[in-house]
Amino acid sequence: MDAVTCIKTRRSIREFKPQKVSKETIEELVQVSAFAPSWKNTQTTRYIAITDPETKSLLAEQCCAEHNQGIIGSAPILVATTIVEKRSGYERDGSYSTVREDNWQAFDNGIAAQTFCLAAHDKGLGTVIMGLYDINKAEEILEIPEGQILMALIAVGYPNQEPAAPKRKPVEDLLTFR
Repeated sequence: MDAVTCIKTRRSIREFKPQKVSKETIEELVQVSAFAPSWKNTQTTRYIAITDPETKSLLAEQCCAEHNQGIIGSAPILVATTIVEKRSGYERDGSYSTVREDNWQAFDNGIAAQTFCLAAHDKGLGTVIMGLYDINKAEEILEIPEGQILMALIAVGYPNQEPAAPKRKPVEDLLTFR
């Protein structure tokens, strides 16, 4: 699939078939995602593939809003992305590189997460990046290592739905030339 088609046809999938996703497929998605650009090539995003039903259940029940509970329940794999703290947007002495301070960490993780989702779509998988969860409790359940911050939960699996494309704003609303 060409890049433009992949971008234009990828949708957030919230219902998945019970079909398993292989370990090798997830490894390949992470390998492709390693090519996502990052601040000074710091590559601070890390991935945790969660297949254990008990861990997924704990995350769903104790950390997530109700609508995300069903998504996690139907997804064969939940991928948590973390960032290694204090690298992206920082100088070697620990000071911030720009007035945006530590915002680059989230920016880099977002690029990596989107790259992961596009690579998954290219393989016929569906994904949805979920918010609305208790990040502190989720970090505890997942035993996020010290020096890392949990950023996103991505449900991954074979789509059991084909949502229509949501309406997009016209270029005139999005673009300004100066």
